[in-house]
Amino acid sequence: MTASSKSTDQSSHPSDFYDHGLTSRRYALVGVACSSIFSCSCIAAGILTLVNYGVDGVTVPNLVNPDLDAQLHLRAEILSLTLNLIVTLCTESIGFVHNISLRSALASESRLRFNTNLRLLTAARGWCNPNGALLNGISAVLLIISYSSASLAVCVDYQIPAQTPQGYELGVAFTGLPLLILGVALLLQVMIALSGIWAVKIFTWSSSPFDLTAALVNHTQLTPATFRCMCCVSDLDTYEGPAKPPKIQPSAWHAHPSIRKVVISLWGIVAACAGWAALVMYIGDKYPHMQLNGPGLTLQTWSFLPNGIDSIGYYMPSVNFMVWILLFVNVAVIQGPLTLGLHCSELIANVIRDERQWRCATGRKGLRTAMNPVKTIFTHPICLILFIAKPFLHWMFGLAFNIGDYALDGELSYLSVDMYSAQIWNLCIALCILACFFTFVALRRPRGPQPAAYGHVQTLANLVDEWSPMMWWGHKEDGIPYCHAGTSDHPLPDVKMDCVYAGSGAGSLMPLS
Repeated sequence: MTASSKSTDQSSHPSDFYDHGLTSRRYALVGVACSSIFSCSCIAAGILTLVNYGVDGVTVPNLVNPDLDAQLHLRAEILSLTLNLIVTLCTESIGFVHNISLRSALASESRLRFNTNLRLLTAARGWCNPNGALLNGISAVLLIISYSSASLAVCVDYQIPAQTPQGYELGVAFTGLPLLILGVALLLQVMIALSGIWAVKIFTWSSSPFDLTAALVNHTQLTPATFRCMCCVSDLDTYEGPAKPPKIQPSAWHAHPSIRKVVISLWGIVAACAGWAALVMYIGDKYPHMQLNGPGLTLQTWSFLPNGIDSIGYYMPSVNFMVWILLFVNVAVIQGPLTLGLHCSELIANVIRDERQWRCATGRKGLRTAMNPVKTIFTHPICLILFIAKPFLHWMFGLAFNIGDYALDGELSYLSVDMYSAQIWNLCIALCILACFFTFVALRRPRGPQPAAYGHVQTLANLVDEWSPMMWWGHKEDGIPYCHAGTSDHPLPDVKMDCVYAGSGAGSLMPLS
């Protein structure tokens, strides 16, 4: 009974150990500061380009010999991929801060259920709230615009005449208006995220579900339920009482209702991408005047980078401000589902991360409740895959939905929209692989008697009866008729599969029929 009294004492004082996330806060604020610097740099570069060269002007850092034409186009694509990676780093830093404030806002309204939520699709009450529906919707639009701007910011410039045998020189150039819009979009996201943390009391900056649960219990936002030491997250709405340890746990698909929507939406994006590729091939065959050049798509003409084979396109009437806006709308409408789909995939990655952290409690090394947000990206394979997929898939979209923005002597000569069927199919295949991967991890059922929580804060509050920086979960007490399972700061024996568990002090309960 000593373990029981110890757990009772410590469960009422989780504030003795839980991480307030000061390290995470430093990382987050440094990331937001770097995002602000980058956004301001983009705004400054965009304004300078517009002032000096006009709305159709570009900035050319350097020129190369035309003999290096193929290398230059490859360099432009690498630069575009790098820009997408920088945008991902900025939006991830901003998103972390926004998510922390959203968690606290939902908790203050007693509406927080999981450690991880659909950040831009879950809103606090109040239209003027920085975490409300209005500003969340604006943040979603700004996120789409950020990636759309990155796709439009890089082009190739031809300088004529030049002291070369060919009579011209080439250079990778940056277009002014997309740079300006990229900077403004990122800066507005920073302002929304910072207004969110100013408008609500932050319980903890830690991304760990255990620090969050302990903080909520400590601030009386959450009350542990008794007699549920063997109940997983899927049992919350069913019979509340004693239970035998199960051999297998429910999947994230069944435990978290939003995950089902995310997986279905991912497959919807894959189907839409396949339909898009089929439509481009059909239009190219049906209306030859819209086909740019080259024969139809075959295995011999298939390529990763665009080669002009089996593509359709159309030209913008001129290069002016209204045409740029029309071009942005074209890109954002088509790229929007991809951006939001990848954003929603964060839910699956983070929910699986939270569950894997909890299942360490039955391992030899135990569960470390603290979590480093930067280290998490590289130590959890699912988070790392998604982090790499975001800039790469947006870059692949730029290859498939290519904006022809070639410049002549520092001025854009024309704007066109080109769609390459091979690159669309490449994007579709990559999205299909990603959807298969997330479907598999969402449907996978953890094995063992340890109840699954998937970052559900009420379930974790019910399962953790003794708080410490290092925890193990297992059998704690024998009892008649019920045993007790819980957590401790030292390794515990495995639970007994033939016993019924209900929690400490459950002897007065009626036996299971």
